[in-house]
Amino acid sequence: MAGGAGGMNANRHRERLGKAWYKFSGSPLSVGGLVIVAVVVALAVLAPLVAPYPKHAGAFVDFANSSQPPGGAHLLGTDNVGRDILSRIFFSLRSALLMGIVVLSIAVPVGSSLGLVAGYFRGTLVDAIITRITDVFLAVPPLVLALAIASLLAPTLTNAMLAISVMWWPWYTRLVYGMASSLSKEYFVRSAELTGGTWMHITVRELLPNCVSPILTKMTLDMGIVIMVGASLGFVGLGEQAPAPALGNMVSDGAKYMPELWWMTVFPALAIMIIVLGFNLLGDGVRDMFAVEDKG
Repeated sequence: MAGGAGGMNANRHRERLGKAWYKFSGSPLSVGGLVIVAVVVALAVLAPLVAPYPKHAGAFVDFANSSQPPGGAHLLGTDNVGRDILSRIFFSLRSALLMGIVVLSIAVPVGSSLGLVAGYFRGTLVDAIITRITDVFLAVPPLVLALAIASLLAPTLTNAMLAISVMWWPWYTRLVYGMASSLSKEYFVRSAELTGGTWMHITVRELLPNCVSPILTKMTLDMGIVIMVGASLGFVGLGEQAPAPALGNMVSDGAKYMPELWWMTVFPALAIMIIVLGFNLLGDGVRDMFAVEDKG
């Protein structure tokens, strides 16, 4: 009987996954977002192999080929010191994706944990402390807060990721708090309390699984936004520093030579736009997938 029940649950789970994938694949925009993200990840991982001039990603100068327009040996042109723009964009995808992964790896666990605790202990002193601190962070515009924190630290990629992480966790606290506070009054939570479950067991085993879908959806959407904020810090000189390639720095450097050397700014800016678009479309598809699973 137990084996039969387990098989039925497995079949039901596969059926739900099949419905979710059918919903996702039925949206051309969602599939397009998945393709864009997959290509970006592949280019970042294989940058040393696919970049036309891998050496141009470091401290390299070639004044004989400086300021070359797009075409010929340099599809996207070269910058003012002769470095291939396309090669540097490929390598800059690595730091851009690393930015998003690290920031969310810090912000999501911290924000979600605080939201779960505050939601479960709603109406108590613990709830008041966490929500008031969260409100203070949310009262300041995110980019302004990130700029303020980054300006106090040395301009490096690590410090830029730290600055964005500090301003990103409150959004997950607010999201999870709203769900946890409503779920904390449900019968399954009351049942766990009556059977002797601790608050940690209830928050992790009872509340958290019901919050996973919105969290994953927001993470997918936030990847592009985090990368854009990181590029903004790089644009003002508070991110990764030269000669390392970074999208924000490339846009900033090219802006000094507009409009003559327009390709130095336009192509890195287009790369940022494509990354953000890809993750936004993918996030919409993930949201639809989880909506189908919840209905199932």
